[in-house]
Amino acid sequence: MRRVHGVRLPALAGVTALLGAIVACGSTEAGAGDASPAPDTSQASPTARPSPSHARFVEEIEWADGRRVGMYYAAKRGLMEQHQDAAGGAWSKPRLVYATKSDPCQSITLKAFDGGTVAAIANWGPYCSDGEPPMESIAAVGTKNLSKWDTKLKESFDGWAKVEASDGAERLTFTRSSTEWLTRLRWTRTDGFGEVEETRR
Repeated sequence: MRRVHGVRLPALAGVTALLGAIVACGSTEAGAGDASPAPDTSQASPTARPSPSHARFVEEIEWADGRRVGMYYAAKRGLMEQHQDAAGGAWSKPRLVYATKSDPCQSITLKAFDGGTVAAIANWGPYCSDGEPPMESIAAVGTKNLSKWDTKLKESFDGWAKVEASDGAERLTFTRSSTEWLTRLRWTRTDGFGEVEETRR
C-alpha cells in the first residue's frame, strides 16, 4: 500500500502543477482580451480628401482655389451636379440640373471660369451611348457658387462642341461648326441664354 501511494502522489502533484499553469495562461489571455485595441492606422488620415455621395462622376474639374465640381447622368432622371464650397470641404447634396428620362450619351463637358461660374454640355438620345447622334443637347451655366443654374435645350442637334468666355466670364458662347453652318448660343450673366444663332458659312 505504501508503495502504491508513493507512486500516485507524485503523479497527482504533477497534474496539479499542470492545471495551475493552464489556469495562469488562461488568466493572461483574458487580460489581453480586455485591453483596449490599438487604433487602426490603416483608416483615412485627417488629410484624406472627402468623397462625394456619388461613387463616380462622368466629369470632374477643379477651380484655381482647389474647389471641385462633378457631374453625372442619373438614369431616367437627368443631369446631376455636386460641388465643394471650400477646397477640401464637404460635397454638396446632389442637384438635378436638367430633368429628362432619355438615354444619356457617354460624356459631359465641364469648364470652370472666374467668379465661381461653371459651364456644362450634356447630351441624350436613343443609342447615343453607342455613338449615335444625340436628340437632346443641353447647355448649362452655374453661377453664384453654383447655387443657380441656367439651361438651354436644343433638340435634334449633334451637341455643342465648346464654350468660351469673354468680359471676365460675364458672357459665354457655346459653338458648333460644320462645313456649312456655324451654330452659336450666347449667355450673359444679366440676361441668361439668348436664342440659338445659325450662320451659313
